[in-house]
Amino acid sequence: MDPARETDLYAPIKAFLEDQGYVVKSEVGAADVVALRGGEPPVVVELKLGFSLALFHQGVARLALCDTVYLAVARAPGKRFARALRDNIRLARRLGLGLLTVRLSDALVEVHCDPGPYAPRKSPRRQGQLLREFARRQGDPNEGGQTRAGLITAYRQDALKLALFLYEVGASKGADVARETGVAAATRVMRENHYGWFERLGKGVYGLTADGAGAVATTGRNLGCD
Repeated sequence: MDPARETDLYAPIKAFLEDQGYVVKSEVGAADVVALRGGEPPVVVELKLGFSLALFHQGVARLALCDTVYLAVARAPGKRFARALRDNIRLARRLGLGLLTVRLSDALVEVHCDPGPYAPRKSPRRQGQLLREFARRQGDPNEGGQTRAGLITAYRQDALKLALFLYEVGASKGADVARETGVAAATRVMRENHYGWFERLGKGVYGLTADGAGAVATTGRNLGCD
């Protein structure tokens, strides 16, 4: 089977638009596809085999010609394409572009979003989480752009405070740890033991594991707040 080409997308797109009453022509001026129906404004479609920054650049440039601009890409099987499709639908909506996919095996054209003004829905819950983490985070211990692994969060800073206290004082009751460290959720954090630093030695009493002592030795004394 010959490798797919961008031109393989044209016939399915043309048929899809003609079924809706459009007259369709290719390579008109700068546009890959132009469709007209009666006295309505034109519809432009840009064709690419896959998602790329160049495709979105072309789509944005075509918005200078008309308001109804679609991007069309070949649909691929698998989860990787599904994730890319989901992310690029969001991007297309934000830019006011429509997005189509073409399954070349049977010429199926699917509309994933139509062009139009972008009106994102805000999430008060997520915004609240963001602001709470910002407020609780001590200092600025991370480098912008680093990977998620090894990030110092407010939760980790609290856990390090507890580990440092137990390292210096020894096994203690959760209420005492909370009072001395100022971490109100000390008992819960030690009980959850997310990092494997704590061990329950009795009712409400916690001590430090070897991993916890190691965390204190490497990062705990400055709590990531330098």
